[in-house]
Amino acid sequence: MNVSYHGHSVVKVETNEHTILIDPFITGNETCDLDASTVQADIILLTHGHNDHVGDTVDIAKRNESFVVAPFELATYLGNQGLNTHPMHIGGAHEFEFGKVKFTQAFHGSAYTEEDGTIVYTGMPTGILFTYNGKTIYHAGDTGLFSDMKLIGERNDIDLAFLPIGDNFTMGPEDAALAADWIQAKQVVPVHYNTFPLINQDGKAFANSLANNTGKVMEVGETISL
Repeated sequence: MNVSYHGHSVVKVETNEHTILIDPFITGNETCDLDASTVQADIILLTHGHNDHVGDTVDIAKRNESFVVAPFELATYLGNQGLNTHPMHIGGAHEFEFGKVKFTQAFHGSAYTEEDGTIVYTGMPTGILFTYNGKTIYHAGDTGLFSDMKLIGERNDIDLAFLPIGDNFTMGPEDAALAADWIQAKQVVPVHYNTFPLINQDGKAFANSLANNTGKVMEVGETISL
């Protein structure tokens, strides 16, 4: 499978049969190289309900008739808007025909802000373990450091991990470096940084700080083949 990075926390996974978008925050994301009006995806995976992660899910899903997998409350909210959703929750795994999805803990918040300012509770935030053809990707979502990341690393053979490093809202580089040590992924990519000034960080310095040359800065649009 081919895995590409598209700014903030947007990740695209392409298998032989499917195109999967994770947290497709495109409109309003100046770091993203995708066009929300033309991007193709038959599967969308969401870590939590914040606007900078749900992003363009509704428009993309309606245009592509996408299948959306999300935490229960967020899936319910999106299902009420006419999307085809599958609800899951922390600790749960499901073997779909496009791959295996398991939701992990994440320590953060999760609520969607409507255009009129109304805040809609969208359940617990999560990370995602996605496995296809024997390869596993870990998208940590938005999270602070937590010790059970050790268990995630011990119980999963992770090929590629996406960890937030922006600080302020999530882990900063120092905590993310410890998280990388705990999860023991073969490659670790920093995300959720440099989208706006409050979360500016040096991604290359973070990658260079990791042991065993596991750190990898992905430029926007860059692809890794697993």
